[in-house]
Amino acid sequence: MNSLNEITEFIKGRDNFVILTHIYPDGDTLGSAYALCRALRTLKKNANVLIHGDLADKYSYLEKDMKEQVFDCETVVTVDIASPSLMGDFREEYEDKIDVCIDHHAANDMNARMKYVDADAASNCENIYRLIELLDIEIDPALADCIYTGICTDTGCFKFTNVTPDTMRIAAKLMECGCRSAEINRVMFDTKSLARINIEREVLNTLRFYADNKIAVVYTTRDMEKRAGAVDQDLEGIAAIPRQIEGVCTGVTLKEKGDNYYRISVRTNGDHDASMICGKLGGGGHFAAAGCSVNGTLEEAIKAIVRACVEELGR
Repeated sequence: MNSLNEITEFIKGRDNFVILTHIYPDGDTLGSAYALCRALRTLKKNANVLIHGDLADKYSYLEKDMKEQVFDCETVVTVDIASPSLMGDFREEYEDKIDVCIDHHAANDMNARMKYVDADAASNCENIYRLIELLDIEIDPALADCIYTGICTDTGCFKFTNVTPDTMRIAAKLMECGCRSAEINRVMFDTKSLARINIEREVLNTLRFYADNKIAVVYTTRDMEKRAGAVDQDLEGIAAIPRQIEGVCTGVTLKEKGDNYYRISVRTNGDHDASMICGKLGGGGHFAAAGCSVNGTLEEAIKAIVRACVEELGR
């Protein structure tokens, strides 16, 4: 593990950066990537962000005025990526070429020339903020928007147990720098597409309870998504639904991603370790929010994750 000061000095001496985000990109990986990219370009360095698929409409402001640059890659940086399995299509080309890994997941098993992981950071954007401070870069409103996006989305608009006093102090500084906090909060948390409403209605019809209603499980299938007209960006945040039910300690959401293949998100109320639950199935994450993948039928996947949840409840 390297210090953030060491990462800073390394970055100062490098150029031609490619910044990688994780599959199913959320606000934290995107905010981290575009914030770092803007910072590097401020230093007159070449930098591009690579994402999986198209950038969701609600995140379009992150890349405003960010034209792709043409250069030969010299330095590869991963942000908010805890495992090579989360590199998706980028894994084959870049897994053995990672120069810098910046993350906030305790169970990080990335191989990189230099690595900085702060598991106490509520979002990876907090790490990026501190890095930008060390780089002595003035944070303008566009850069502040990027960092704020990662912080607010990874904390559920500052509702989750991962929020620290430092989280709030950084958010306040970003507001002083001109970030559009109210507008970003509205877009991220108070605006839903019609497709999102349709898929939520379908999801609620799948609701199941286990362990005396302490565990709530919902799921989406590709057929459900097709009926709702939903795409990946419409599914973001669905994992919060089962945990919102009174009395539920652990909320589980399964998403069909292929034939007999499910991505699973686990959210807890802070009394139980979501990363321990997902770790039993080869995944990981944070104490209150984690994920994993399961091969098998829907019923087999539900049985496997519920068993892991019950074991953690008992522990």
